[in-house]
Amino acid sequence: METTKILLKPGTPDDDNRDYLPERIKGSDIVVNENGNNSQPYPERLKEYQEALLDDGITDVWYEYVPSGYDPAKKVPLVLSMHGGLMTGWGQAIYTSWTMMAEEHNFIVAFPDASSKRVWSVEWGRWRFDDGNTGREEAPGELPETPDDISNNHDAQMARALIEKMKQKYSIDTERIFMQGMSMGDLMTAMFTRNYGDVLAGAAGSGCATFLSLLFAPEGQIQNKAGHVDIWQSRPELNDIPPDKQEALTVNRYNRYYWMRINGCEPVPQISIVGENNFAFYRGDKADVTYLDIKNRDHGQTLDDASLIWNYHFSGVRRKADGTIVHTSSNIPRTGDAFAFSAADGCGYGWMNNRVVPMKTKAMLWQKLKYHGLNGGQAVRGEYLCVPLSFLCEAAGAKYQPSADTLTAVAILPDGRRLQFARGSIGCVIDNTMRSMYCEALHRDGELLVSIEWFSRYLLNLQVSSCDGVSYATDHFNTLSTNMADLIRDLLKDGGKLPDFEKISLPNA
Repeated sequence: METTKILLKPGTPDDDNRDYLPERIKGSDIVVNENGNNSQPYPERLKEYQEALLDDGITDVWYEYVPSGYDPAKKVPLVLSMHGGLMTGWGQAIYTSWTMMAEEHNFIVAFPDASSKRVWSVEWGRWRFDDGNTGREEAPGELPETPDDISNNHDAQMARALIEKMKQKYSIDTERIFMQGMSMGDLMTAMFTRNYGDVLAGAAGSGCATFLSLLFAPEGQIQNKAGHVDIWQSRPELNDIPPDKQEALTVNRYNRYYWMRINGCEPVPQISIVGENNFAFYRGDKADVTYLDIKNRDHGQTLDDASLIWNYHFSGVRRKADGTIVHTSSNIPRTGDAFAFSAADGCGYGWMNNRVVPMKTKAMLWQKLKYHGLNGGQAVRGEYLCVPLSFLCEAAGAKYQPSADTLTAVAILPDGRRLQFARGSIGCVIDNTMRSMYCEALHRDGELLVSIEWFSRYLLNLQVSSCDGVSYATDHFNTLSTNMADLIRDLLKDGGKLPDFEKISLPNA
């Protein structure tokens, strides 16, 4: 497919801005930046429209971006992008790169406004579904009244009507209609997809997981009316929704499980960590799921979120008239890191080249201590994940030769270097030369354990990042993030089996 080159346009920074969406930006080249929301100059081709799309007396407002290369003789994809709470359609357009992607890849984007107070009429629920509580979580502000019957929900029906409007107005490829939302727009996209997702080829959400009580009945059965659809979930590491870390990890995990189960995905994904982007790619019998955790990003959406969604996922998916999801080659393949290995504190399995493999004993965090001269006290000078040497040798393609009593071991690396380790020694003999490791070699269950960080960096010249007791090593720059660390630990606890995932039942199962 022909593409147009992306051109970043310079903007006028407003570094003193502290407003969420400064009205003076509209139609200008002013740009604002914070950790989670970064804007581009107002696109010249972005056009505003007002019309009552339904018969309820409400005038709807939306913004359209039609690329310069649009040819009515050729069918093009359509994306609806839903703004966050207290934002607007034009605000969503400048806080994302959807207009740039539309220009590059020749598709049309519509950015609708919520009908009331810049807040979508979405369902509100509880973060947990299995705690026996009723009622809803406290809302951050005044919410519009949300009808129990979605057929009476103006915003949901407006989105359906806008899709039909765009199909009548432009030459839209009906097999390639997508929706994406940020924050409350993510909740709106999720609600729409659970009820009307069978008109979409794919749906994506950034920054706000769905209340679990809306996804599951109290006994764990999935609640869904529209069935399978390709899903993309972006979760910034510093999202703080909900604010409690452990609860947030559970909510994110079960949001992922929900679509994995509906789409018939296997529990073990392919994992790729590139810079701050932590990807898990799930293949399903009915549809696929992509999960993205973004290191050190706050609530919102990154400027490149649209680019990632389109190029990794939406560029290679369509829904046929019979409802079947068909995948073709996406612009960027959804494949895991070709060479990578990982381990987690307390887990007896490791991750190796997109496989879960058994280890001879559990990995464990170990602290390097300073206590001399501290009058009986101690200071922690480092904390490292010690991993079975046999696992590290297998990952590195090295020969592993333990002694009969397993208290020492020799490893021969593929390049011929000879390594020797011993219980309780911080030393490693490399071709008859002594080098100190980060911490001493441990001995557990007849197995020597050494620091995965030192082994990978010093001996293999790899990039290693660690988070919450999980370490990930590969041959390129990577920064492991909190949600991905939780995902990996989830896989390594029980050999790739996910008991909570397996207990989830489908509707009418």
